[in-house]
Amino acid sequence: MRILVVEDEEPLADAVARGLRREGMAVDVAYDGDSGHEKATITRYDVVVLDRDLPGMSGDELCKEIVRSGALTRVIMLTASGTIEDRVEGLSLGADDYLAKPFAFPELVARVRALARRATPATPPVLVAQDVELDPAKRTVQRGGELVELTRKEFGVLEVLLAAGGSVVSSEELLERVWDENADPFTTTVRVTVMTLRKKLGDPGIIDTVVGSGYRVTSAGRRAATDS
Repeated sequence: MRILVVEDEEPLADAVARGLRREGMAVDVAYDGDSGHEKATITRYDVVVLDRDLPGMSGDELCKEIVRSGALTRVIMLTASGTIEDRVEGLSLGADDYLAKPFAFPELVARVRALARRATPATPPVLVAQDVELDPAKRTVQRGGELVELTRKEFGVLEVLLAAGGSVVSSEELLERVWDENADPFTTTVRVTVMTLRKKLGDPGIIDTVVGSGYRVTSAGRRAATDS
């Protein structure tokens, strides 16, 4: 999932970004409202973690702009004030959630994940293709009942491909959904990651290369895995 953190306290913004990246998310950072607005206009984010008190465009105005755009992006607002009045005001601007500072990082992660699920089309709790099962909540991948150890990027690529349900996903889209703005679009990062992912998943292969278009999984099941 792709996240934007807009926070003018740079140490806090960087700490939040590092923590979310450790959770397997692709995270961009903006330190003021104007750059946050620019990034949100250019890139489709699943969730924006937005401070209300920002230099330049205010967090309130940026929230209204995101809502006004009609994007599926969800917004969680951060503020130093946790009064009921402030919460009501923040939510009335169109924010989907509201978290007062200081906050517990695990709570932020849980709220971001919950909002991200609302920002994308509904997918099954477990994604399946042939005998490969990926559980987004547990962050686990199994093949034939055996755990497969993947890096965060490999997991992210597989999750996007499985969620596509057999449709072709371009390298550009994988780069946008799994990496962040610091990724070089002219590198072989996606190709190399897919190559190592294929090796770890083993045979028979489930990831096809569609020349000139991207990648897709074969026999992808957009269904929940069952015990049967």
